[in-house]
Amino acid sequence: MATSVKGKTAIVTGAGSGINLSFAKLLLENGCNVLIADLALRSEAQIVVDKYSAKSSDSARAVFQKTDVTDWLQLERMFKVAEQEFGEIDIVCPGAGVYEPHWSNFWRPPGTPESRDSPSGSRYALLDINLTHPIRTTQLAISHFLHHRTSKTRKHIVHISSIAGQSPTLAAPIYVATKHAINGLVRSLAKLDAQFGIRVTAVAPGVIKTPLWTEHPEKLKMVNEAVDVWVTPEEVAEVMLALVQQDEVSEIIGDKNRRGKMFPVEGGTILEVSKTVRPVSAFNDPGPGGRAGNTVSDMKVVEDEIFELLSQDDWGKSNL
Repeated sequence: MATSVKGKTAIVTGAGSGINLSFAKLLLENGCNVLIADLALRSEAQIVVDKYSAKSSDSARAVFQKTDVTDWLQLERMFKVAEQEFGEIDIVCPGAGVYEPHWSNFWRPPGTPESRDSPSGSRYALLDINLTHPIRTTQLAISHFLHHRTSKTRKHIVHISSIAGQSPTLAAPIYVATKHAINGLVRSLAKLDAQFGIRVTAVAPGVIKTPLWTEHPEKLKMVNEAVDVWVTPEEVAEVMLALVQQDEVSEIIGDKNRRGKMFPVEGGTILEVSKTVRPVSAFNDPGPGGRAGNTVSDMKVVEDEIFELLSQDDWGKSNL
């Protein structure tokens, strides 16, 4: 059974670029109002907001709300603005995230020159963005759904996990930890679907061609363009829309003329998105494997850099 997003309202964090922008754009194209929450809009995101900014009774509308997702008060404000602009909220995607940047990085501890994590701050920015923000946003979404519901239509929370939530990566251990945690969060909230009509799901993309990779040479060095295949943000967004609109999802992306194997969608569903789609099982899952869109062939380049860092006499020593 399919349910259209037309006439509904979504909040998408991190929609100033990348996967989340593609999802926001797809929602708007299908008639869904979207509050885009991010620190800033890239030029391509600004074009989308400008295109859908006009108030009209017969078209979807986009509103940008500048939001630091590590600030809980700003997350609350995000919901209040969405309510003021659109009324009832139906879909929430706590999508903002980063991939173990040098400024919040396991191998560059607080106090080292590249780190912005203060040795006296007692927190990692990477955890605040990738894990604490999705947890808090999910709490706020559930509260809104429970107290502002005017219909029996299902509500949705769609998280962004990763193939890193299934496997270890020496290059990005905190990032990997956050994505394992997102998988656990999504599965733990599965029963909200049957009990309250609140469906919590996630996509687990492979290697996505977004600014998160393309504008960071320290990450691009892991990718061998001759061997590795990029997954596009548009492909991931299609699967995210399917999680909201459908009770089944095809393993084939983007080809309306082909109907591949179909997978059921319910609360707790996590869909790996490489160049095909498959559900990720909680137990005895085969893992992401070497499917197209899941590989980075030159990971050893970054691992060797890590071993070199660890060979330094002062690695990890505090200056306090």
